[in-house]
Amino acid sequence: MGQFFRAGKVCMRFRVSLAAALTFILLTAISELCFAAESAFSLLPGLEGTVAFWKQIFSRYGSGDVVFFDPVDPSMIYSVLRVPDTDEGRVIIDRERARIIANYDLNEEEGRIRTQRGVKEQFTSGLRISGRYMSQMQRIFRDVGLPPELAYLPLVESSFNVRARSNVGAVGMWQFMPDTGKKFLRITDAVDERRDPMASTRAAARLLKENRQILGNWPLAVTAYNHGTEGIFRAIDIVGTQDLVEIIRRYQSPAVGFASKNFYAEFLAAVDIARNSEVHFPFLRPHPPWSFHEIEVKRTVSIQSVLKPAAISQSDFFEWNPALSPTVKMIPAGYRVNIPPEKASRFLAAQQRTVDARTNKKSPTMTKQTEAKSGVRRLSESGKPMSKNKLIARR
Repeated sequence: MGQFFRAGKVCMRFRVSLAAALTFILLTAISELCFAAESAFSLLPGLEGTVAFWKQIFSRYGSGDVVFFDPVDPSMIYSVLRVPDTDEGRVIIDRERARIIANYDLNEEEGRIRTQRGVKEQFTSGLRISGRYMSQMQRIFRDVGLPPELAYLPLVESSFNVRARSNVGAVGMWQFMPDTGKKFLRITDAVDERRDPMASTRAAARLLKENRQILGNWPLAVTAYNHGTEGIFRAIDIVGTQDLVEIIRRYQSPAVGFASKNFYAEFLAAVDIARNSEVHFPFLRPHPPWSFHEIEVKRTVSIQSVLKPAAISQSDFFEWNPALSPTVKMIPAGYRVNIPPEKASRFLAAQQRTVDARTNKKSPTMTKQTEAKSGVRRLSESGKPMSKNKLIARR
């Protein structure tokens, strides 16, 4: 009942009708029951309010909405304002923050008020894009014995933007940092597999599997994807428990900020919305699945030498292969290109012709050792066979 009355107060504060509030609570309860019944990931006692908060940020509030809330108890929302992301908007936000501190008698130094813009537009975009990759990504996780729900993690990391790049250098839909990425992926000036959807997903599966084996449970393993295993072990040692909720409540360190403490709750919220997208976004239509053949390039080849005969435009090719730098002229040996099935045979034929042409151009002068072994006799300038003595004299 306490949660019901809190929701009612919030709705009154936002001037939302009671009917709309009851509808939201009912939909949330139904989706949570379905999630608990079907998901491999548990909604830990004590995270209910945090997960509900992030579901609202992902599915209810847009980029123009600024939510003022308590970071310790995100279910406590003080107010919501529609404010532009401008200097004028920031003045309005500061004014509202001061009003809330005064009205709720808060101590600003305790950090019990925080703002968060909604990401509904970004989240729905991620859901649409995920349709291209989801079935293949889930298969990758199943093949290594991991829960397929992990394929929804890029909704939190990057909204499935393969070209995403953070201000600290994390790249791709899985947001691999350079050092971590190099453990599993090819990262050079020409190729950065962090931007490749399937290669990076296979790398993420390996990393998450390692995290689960090392840390022993999924809440910690998923949190470690954001914070790193060393940081999680440090928190476990200090707090003396592997209970993520207790670590969130009791562990105080500048290294473990709001983002790390909320990462698992955000993941649960994203999974729940994605699996019940027809409830939250009834008119959303995901992109159709992409189907590609992965073709390994055995020897370095010119991009133009294989694209033109295969009737593939450069723009399409680089969209299908975001791991390749758009400035490269050669496809490096060992790289696996993504080619649609209907283009695969022509691409393979063009690649083979390029390799054959290069082989035929090579006509190295046979060495004397080769001549002796092959029985080939050199001719004099007159065209007559040279004697053994003359051959020796010319050495």
